[in-house]
Amino acid sequence: MYINGKWVDARSGKTMKVINPGNEEVVAEVPAAGAEDARDAIKAARDAFDNGVWSRIEPRKRSELMLKVVDGLIAKQNELAELESLSSGATIRKSSMIDVPLAVEHFRYFAELAYKKDPYEPLPWVNFPSVSWNFVVREPIGVAGQIVPWNFPLLMAVWKIAPAIAAGNTVVLKPASYTPLTALELAKIIEEADIPAGVVNVVTGSGSVVGEELASNPMVDKVAFTGSTSVGKRVMELASKTVKKVTLELGGKSANIVLADANIDEAVDGALFGTFLHAGQICESGTRLLVDEKIYDKFMDKLIARGKEIKVGYQMDYETTMGPVVSATQRETIESYIKAGLEEKAKLVLGGKRPEGFDKGFYVEPTIFVDVDNKMKIAQEEIFGPVLAVIRFKTVEEAIRIANDSVYGLAGGVWSTDIPRAIEVAKAIRTGTVWINDYHLINAIAPFGGYKQSGIGRELGTYGFDEYTQIKHIHVAVAPRKSKFWYDLLLE
Repeated sequence: MYINGKWVDARSGKTMKVINPGNEEVVAEVPAAGAEDARDAIKAARDAFDNGVWSRIEPRKRSELMLKVVDGLIAKQNELAELESLSSGATIRKSSMIDVPLAVEHFRYFAELAYKKDPYEPLPWVNFPSVSWNFVVREPIGVAGQIVPWNFPLLMAVWKIAPAIAAGNTVVLKPASYTPLTALELAKIIEEADIPAGVVNVVTGSGSVVGEELASNPMVDKVAFTGSTSVGKRVMELASKTVKKVTLELGGKSANIVLADANIDEAVDGALFGTFLHAGQICESGTRLLVDEKIYDKFMDKLIARGKEIKVGYQMDYETTMGPVVSATQRETIESYIKAGLEEKAKLVLGGKRPEGFDKGFYVEPTIFVDVDNKMKIAQEEIFGPVLAVIRFKTVEEAIRIANDSVYGLAGGVWSTDIPRAIEVAKAIRTGTVWINDYHLINAIAPFGGYKQSGIGRELGTYGFDEYTQIKHIHVAVAPRKSKFWYDLLLE
């Protein structure tokens, strides 16, 4: 683990294995941290923040050091892509074409924002109750405890670390137990970039130990969590005891709406991409597909035919388009939902089983259910796997109602050639992101986060940067003493 600028083992000496989900082989062993290890990291981050080694340096210097991290990420792109795929099951084509390049660009964005974003905001001149000059300054919060999931290990680490340190904070990052390797490689790159000791700490271990310590420790000023809604509630509960600032990016059950005037071929490909990318293990996946009844039959014929073309295989084979899910436990969860869909009388039209020809690895076929009612379990609960629930609708108003009938509100899609109408539909959906004629496209400047039980706060852009700042109002009196009539209330 990387704590206070040093590479250390767990105090207990315990380790945990990182398993390749494609063949069940051990990829690596990493320290299994205990609460004391987490407290060591928190203290290192606390000391580094309080002594000003990072928080009080010039923003341009902070930016220059962060840009050295970008150079390091670029230099290790191939190695990072390989580690990402070996541990998470992401196809090598995805990790090399999407995950690592996005991590580079998102870190670069925040490195540049570190000096571009003015921390001072002037307020309007005030004449009453006093002639005064007022302004707001954004200051770093302090120590940020950060907990990231296993589906995008490197990118999620960047989403957490980069805005936090760009704003002048120090951090303790806990990567997911399944996928800690690229976060540790990122820590190596940060060390090589001469970012001071204690600014970034990476602690590997279980959420029930390390994560709970980060969420509850009084020396942590903010906790940022990405993961399931159930765990997010626990993080929020623990953080409330010390009134920490909390940002949560949680689950989703996003509706992907295909209107009658959509380009069918584009919408079919978009629906498959929106659901089956990374075997459906993406929080904003469009796993509820809503299709207008006027085009339903034609659309479904094409969707099923194209779905059969998805090539399930070992993730390190560049020809594979969908790899395994992350673990045996995750596969069992997905299979339980497929069983529930059948029991609730949804009709299975594609997949539903483990693919043939794999003696090892955690594979599930791309699976499509039709005749789905939105009240079914497979339409209401996040499956986090390659399972698509298709729902037919008659009117746009009905589609909007179905889309909003969910405890989640993370993302969604609208497919239509009538862009003004598509925008109106997008505005009516209660979610944090809506794509029109596209899906999954996330960029560094745009905020990402959810409504309802999909989370609190936003990541990315200036919005994500601001989540790591405190707002301070400074009032400068301009009026002389004799005009300060309110003093007379006490002194005369």
